[in-house]
Amino acid sequence: MEEAALYLSLRKAAAPKIALATFLCVLSPIPLILLSGLAETARFPLPENAAAGLGLCVLLLLVSVAVTIFLICASKVRAFAFLEKEPFETAYGVTGMVSERLRQYKSPHARCNMVGTMLCILSPVPIFIGMAEGSDLAMILAVCGMLFLAGVGAAVFVVTGVRWASMQKILQSGDYAPAEKKRNQKEEALSAAYWTLAAAVYLGWSFTTGDWKNTWIVWPVAGVLYAAVLHLYRLFTKSRED
Repeated sequence: MEEAALYLSLRKAAAPKIALATFLCVLSPIPLILLSGLAETARFPLPENAAAGLGLCVLLLLVSVAVTIFLICASKVRAFAFLEKEPFETAYGVTGMVSERLRQYKSPHARCNMVGTMLCILSPVPIFIGMAEGSDLAMILAVCGMLFLAGVGAAVFVVTGVRWASMQKILQSGDYAPAEKKRNQKEEALSAAYWTLAAAVYLGWSFTTGDWKNTWIVWPVAGVLYAAVLHLYRLFTKSRED
């Protein structure tokens, strides 16, 4: 009971921090896009190369801060790593306590998912406004606005998802049922290979062309394709199991 309560409190405290780190990752291309675009339109007193270099420095700084937050949060629950990978039995009263917390959090979880979904759906609206305006500066600001809205939506998903997942892990339900744990381990290997390949494509394209202000498009495209790849992989593994 004490271990379960400690784990839930640690994840509750970590949820907004992980959400902030996610938000920083999504926002990280904005300084590069904004500075490069302003320099290109002669609205910023810096050469294009200097603006791109400064934008990259800010991008790497934001990502490094985000990764540090991820690592710190992960280190605090390292002792509970078995919850995601191994079957286990709970002590008397643990399941009832966590089930009650899950029941109480169901409504806030649903509301957060609704807000996150609305923000992600509305995130392209700045692009449409920029297209109506027609100027290069408007499109630059529109892309930044789109990333900002998408980042807020992603943060909302993460802050509620971390808490929800922590309770599911203890209850061994949903994505953390014993059968799902085995499947998740295989999907982790697939995810690692996929995102390593995406990073290689991004770096290779960026260094080859030097077009850093446009190569960021690799990441949203990779994010959309990842959902499709993961879905196809699950269909393939399910058909093999059947």
